[in-house]
Amino acid sequence: MAAYLIADITVHDPDGYKAYAADVSALIAKHGGKYLVRGGGVDVLEGDWTPARLIIVEFPDRGTARRFYEDPAYQPLKRIRTSTSRGGLIVVDGHSGG
Repeated sequence: MAAYLIADITVHDPDGYKAYAADVSALIAKHGGKYLVRGGGVDVLEGDWTPARLIIVEFPDRGTARRFYEDPAYQPLKRIRTSTSRGGLIVVDGHSGG
């Protein structure tokens, strides 16, 4: 069952964040992930959640998403992301149909 890494990121150092953005795509692809949403406009239909930069990445399953996040090659990228932005990340299982 597909799983989705969802991130709501507020970038406070755009120049520093570029290094993260430039390198993370290849690692996501290595783990079978693909971007479904990477920034873009947001229309709030209900509630008060207004993500600054919403990212949704589809992985084959939750275990694969976790292996991406825990990959030793991701750790230096994670440090760049956390030093140049703030936000939250979750992984959620997709719907299996029916």
